[in-house]
Amino acid sequence: MSARTPAADTAAETTHRAGFACFVGRPNAGKSTLTNALVGQKVAITSNRPQTTRHTVRGIVHRPDAQLILVDTPGLHKPRTLLGERLNDVVRTTWAEVDVIGFCLPADQKLGPGDKFIVKELAGIKKTPKIAIITKTDLVDSKTLAEQLIAVDQLSTELGFEWAQIVPVSAVGDVQVKLVADLLIPMLPESPPLYPEGDLTDEPEQVMVAELIREAALEGVRDELPHSIAVVVEEMIPREDRPADKPLLDIHANVYIERPSQKGIIIGPKGKRLKEVGMKSRKHIEALLGTPVFLDLHVKVAKDWQRDPKQLRKLGF
Repeated sequence: MSARTPAADTAAETTHRAGFACFVGRPNAGKSTLTNALVGQKVAITSNRPQTTRHTVRGIVHRPDAQLILVDTPGLHKPRTLLGERLNDVVRTTWAEVDVIGFCLPADQKLGPGDKFIVKELAGIKKTPKIAIITKTDLVDSKTLAEQLIAVDQLSTELGFEWAQIVPVSAVGDVQVKLVADLLIPMLPESPPLYPEGDLTDEPEQVMVAELIREAALEGVRDELPHSIAVVVEEMIPREDRPADKPLLDIHANVYIERPSQKGIIIGPKGKRLKEVGMKSRKHIEALLGTPVFLDLHVKVAKDWQRDPKQLRKLGF
């Protein structure tokens, strides 16, 4: 057996890995919050209502030895609309293309039929390594957490496969977030970086701006409006005649709802609600784009868009 040279050791140590990981779980299992915590910036829309994520947002974690690209998919669920069916198709296509899958399960909720449905689907994906991530551990005591860890381990045994790892995490409390990346990275293929240093996502800016507006629009109307809000950014144009050191970006966006009766809810008394949506989302958009923004929002009705193929296409689904 030949002795290893110091040079060979260095080469082994500097192997660079790059690849795709995807977080799955029923809606509101903490997938987007974990993505944002790992990337260190808001790239995925979060909300405590299920089915918030509609676009496959990739967050990119840069390390000297690796690049971890996180694919944030919608939650897999029993579809009731055409939009729901399309979201499920997005999920399954993504699972087939990634290098490792992280199944997210909240610590504060018992394993339910929705979780079992997803894990059963995962069991059918033989080649891709899978890790179980128990999220929201800041909400429970150690006994409840231990029970959840045992339950998720038993479920995989019943379905005839083994988790590559099981890890508890709190994205909000920043507990073991780095460990999640440490566990995912060795499962990625050896590869040079796939994205330029400094990129945090490959989502087009217009899509991300629309998502930030939609998140702000959902915030105050969760109970009154289900997920019947879609946002389309019509244009983003730098304001002419501005000095180079004082740029301003004009953003024109439409907020679509399904019924005329919902218009008043979004706009609010004397336009107060829409104004708040504009102020809140503008702050996040300026942080994302690094430039001052003038945001022009209009509310429009796209009747029953979640069930209409033509409207879905128009709204980017």
